[in-house]
Amino acid sequence: MTGMPFRIRPDADFTKSFREAAAGQLQAALDIIEQRPEGTHQAIHAFRKNLKKVRSLYRLVAADARKFQKQENARLRETARSLSAIRDAEALIETVRYLKSEAQDPEEASALDRIAAILETRRNWMTEAEAGIEAKLRETSEALRHAIDALDDISFPASRTKAAKLVAKGWKRTAAKAHEALDACHGEASDEAFHELRKRTQDYRAHHRLLSPLWPSAMKAKRAAAKELVDRLGHVHDLAVLSELVEAEPQLFTRSDDLARLLDAIIRRQQEDRRLALAQAGEIFADDPDEEAKRIALLWDAAAN
Repeated sequence: MTGMPFRIRPDADFTKSFREAAAGQLQAALDIIEQRPEGTHQAIHAFRKNLKKVRSLYRLVAADARKFQKQENARLRETARSLSAIRDAEALIETVRYLKSEAQDPEEASALDRIAAILETRRNWMTEAEAGIEAKLRETSEALRHAIDALDDISFPASRTKAAKLVAKGWKRTAAKAHEALDACHGEASDEAFHELRKRTQDYRAHHRLLSPLWPSAMKAKRAAAKELVDRLGHVHDLAVLSELVEAEPQLFTRSDDLARLLDAIIRRQQEDRRLALAQAGEIFADDPDEEAKRIALLWDAAAN
């Protein structure tokens, strides 16, 4: 099951295709959590990616499967959240390394190296201090098994016409929410506004991957652009979290000159990443959601027949 592509084919039974797409990601998440070939930190990171894809899939059909989507979205959200602290600590280290890659001079690069070392020590301490991490991982495995079993409870009409309407409706909803999120990012926007845009872009990207059989070349190009935007918005979010950590735990940073350089680097990089993200998002979400949805329905009908 783990090797199954994350796709929904218009020429296949929709319920079967939907279940296979979800089960493939859930099983991959279960395997990585139980086997952890690259260690606990990477396993948590990888499994969270799988869950984001599944939650995006469930949002695509939310209008026609409200109870299922609400129930399973909550299950997967809480499953990911139970292991978020260690992953967040790891992300802060990656963020400082990102800042170092853009350092203005050797002194700033050295300061960021020292900051990264401090955060690595913090991450390791958190991992050791995390009460019952193995028990949480076992609970995670159990939750994923229940999520796989729950797929037996969901079904959709066999009609390909109804399937076309379903995916078009889901696509329109996703695109419209992305447009709303983008509008909220202009002016004096909050960190949360940019984080919301990232989540909606993740859905948009996942839907391009899910429906890639409709128009492989165009879907691939748009998906690549969306990934670039998701990555940049991820930096914007992680920089905000790093800034919050500095404010909440200033005692971690024993050298005031290193801290000053860190704050300068955060502000400079976040402003630039916000600017670039808005330009990218403007291009990605240039089309009207209604027109996009109509195009998806036409492509589905053509491919199905």
